[in-house]
Amino acid sequence: MAEAHQAVGFRPSLTSDAGEVELSAPMLQEIYLSGLRSWKRHLSRFWNDFLSGVFPASPLSWLFLFSAIQLAWFLQLDPSLGLMEKIKELLPDWGGQHHRLRGVLAAALFASCLWGALIFTLHVALRLLLSYHGWLLQPHGAMSSRTKTWLALVRIFSGRHPMLFSYQRSLPRQPVPSVQDTVRKYLESVRPVLSDEDFDWTAALAREFLRLQASLLQWYLQLKSWWASNYVSDWWEEFVYLRSRNSLMVNSNYYMMDFLYVTPTPVQAARAGNAVHALLLYRYRLNRQEILPTLLMGMRPLCSAQYEKIFNTTRIPGVHKDHIRHLRDSRHVAVFHRGRFFRVGTHSQSGLLSPRALEQQFQRILDDPSPACPHEEHLAALTAAPRDMWAQVRRSLKTQAQEALEAVEGAAFFVSLDSEPAGLTREDPAASLDAYAHALLAGRGHDRWFDKSFSLIVFSNGKLGLSVEHSWADCPISGHMWEFTLATECFQLGYSADGHCKGHPDPSLPQPQRLHWDLPDKIHLSISLALRGAKTLSGNIDCHVFPFSHFGKSFIKRCHLSSDSFIQMALQLAYFRDRGQFCLTYESTMTRLFLEGRTETVRSCTREACNFVRAMEDKEKTDPQCLALFRLAVDKHQALLKAAMSGQGVDRHLFALYIVSQFLHLQSPFLDQVHSEQWQLATSQIPVQQIHLFDVHSYPDYVSSGGGFGPADDHGYGVSYIFMGDDVITFHISSKKSSTRTDSHRLGQHIEDALLDVAALFQEGQRLKRRGLAEEGSEHSRDSLPCHTRGSRAPTTATNF
Repeated sequence: MAEAHQAVGFRPSLTSDAGEVELSAPMLQEIYLSGLRSWKRHLSRFWNDFLSGVFPASPLSWLFLFSAIQLAWFLQLDPSLGLMEKIKELLPDWGGQHHRLRGVLAAALFASCLWGALIFTLHVALRLLLSYHGWLLQPHGAMSSRTKTWLALVRIFSGRHPMLFSYQRSLPRQPVPSVQDTVRKYLESVRPVLSDEDFDWTAALAREFLRLQASLLQWYLQLKSWWASNYVSDWWEEFVYLRSRNSLMVNSNYYMMDFLYVTPTPVQAARAGNAVHALLLYRYRLNRQEILPTLLMGMRPLCSAQYEKIFNTTRIPGVHKDHIRHLRDSRHVAVFHRGRFFRVGTHSQSGLLSPRALEQQFQRILDDPSPACPHEEHLAALTAAPRDMWAQVRRSLKTQAQEALEAVEGAAFFVSLDSEPAGLTREDPAASLDAYAHALLAGRGHDRWFDKSFSLIVFSNGKLGLSVEHSWADCPISGHMWEFTLATECFQLGYSADGHCKGHPDPSLPQPQRLHWDLPDKIHLSISLALRGAKTLSGNIDCHVFPFSHFGKSFIKRCHLSSDSFIQMALQLAYFRDRGQFCLTYESTMTRLFLEGRTETVRSCTREACNFVRAMEDKEKTDPQCLALFRLAVDKHQALLKAAMSGQGVDRHLFALYIVSQFLHLQSPFLDQVHSEQWQLATSQIPVQQIHLFDVHSYPDYVSSGGGFGPADDHGYGVSYIFMGDDVITFHISSKKSSTRTDSHRLGQHIEDALLDVAALFQEGQRLKRRGLAEEGSEHSRDSLPCHTRGSRAPTTATNF
């Protein structure tokens, strides 16, 4: 999502007091440290690793094996074929009365060795099975006998009742693609957007790179892939996120919305109480590994490593590089309301506070008439400032207001009780949704603590939202948590008839603790500068959100097409109509098929997509011709998507090669050219991962409306979309008002027109097919499709396909 902006803006150089210097650590040392960090992570989660390490077995299986060996020994059978006698000879002789004890210890040691060997065999077998990606590369809806056999074997070796981290030790490592293939794919991806002269120049740079530098850089990456858990993810986190000196607001954070059409209660404190309780229930399940691992096809597990830092996590600013601080536990949340900060405990001696008790605490804050202290109201604007500036100010703040700062940074998460309403309104639905998105993405610049892993935002009318910091994890992780939160607080916890949380208040609870900041005079100016910068950045963002209700996922499925590819091709058509040209397009996809995998880029602007767009704009092209080109473009996009998911993408490999070149002080004009590119269209689909939590047929309005992010380029767009049920697609578009080339509302109209134009192709194709069948004397049922002429404006009333 917002990673596209960070990927463009990263610079692999460090700054010091003496100026800008290049990376100077030896390459082998950096690879060694990457591996060391991987091992430290394993040691820090020893118990989780133990449970996942023995999976698909369990600790009880050792006891069963030991008992079976003891029983066989009692029946005078030796299942060890003499090995236990050898073990007994090696054990100390404690005298005759301990002879039986030596036998038991020998049996226990033999059982442990046999148990470990069996587990190791299962792990190796499962890792080899999970390294197979042929299922991913097969045509949609087709499954070969080889894949069916693979699925059966995975089912056999996967065990039963997995916990969240059960598969971690069995996941394969992300492969390093062939450098020749990566360069070839890169040149293919830029061909549609470069002139002949520019392409020839880029191709010459690529040939020089392959001849002079590629083999050496590739060797180091191969070495790192053997030693570290992942050859690229730790560098991606460090150089793209933590070394970025830009403001987190808009540039790095993203937002998640509430239900679009309904608000379960208008009582702000009640909604906050249920939401906070639901989030802490999720944390409880996370700590106990009761959250099921995500499985593709119900069988292929994805990496769960990113779940570890959802809660109790803060990004701490540094002068040159930030770092992520994660606590094992936190029993309070930090709350912001009308310029004041509070510490609210979430647990009592009997456990987690009830939703009604939390509502009581939030209501106490809302009723507190005390004013904010001087400069306290705008203090959080520092977290929206450039990172080096915030790091320097934080040093003074930590000295003068350590207790208050620790209460915020050490909280489970941040809660902002806003004084204004938000969400969809009947009076002005378009403007109200746009304002809702803007409030979640940027707020007022001083009412979010952008360093926290996420901030829960509760508006005065009970509407919810999330603002999420991006460095610790990617959107599917926070999205999974958000789906659970919305479903739990609405359907399981619920509200009473008067809109309050169920249950009874607890008058014995102490008042929320007001945090006091002893702000030195020298940081007052910094707060003012930070606030001015935050307001400028916030005021420059143009957000537009609209639900497209003419058709949705069900219609696309009836066309036997990938929903994501369908939207991506429509976006290419919409952008071309908006700007009159093609551009590099960034679509984020996951690489969590591999251990500690994060994301990869799908370059959606392909030659096939451009051919389709040109045909759509050519009035001499017939609908069948356009439809044929559309299917070719979709097939190409699917091939790129599957290659990226299976570790054969372009951008992460080129990024890692570039980092190695900087460590080795090797200048590569080709890699410099690659990383100077601008992504003027950054896109992402918000996945719906737990559809079983929502009854979209009985309660179609109770579906999350997704989220969005800022543009990756000053003259570009950020576009995200989510399929709400079967018949609605919600789009979130962002751009910068300072650009004369972009307009979020204009692009939104082009997207709507493009979707209807593409659907019209299938409408015409079905009409021609029916005509042919009718001439043969066959009668077939007809889908209800609105008449729409290619290139015309969309009808103003929503008609369902």
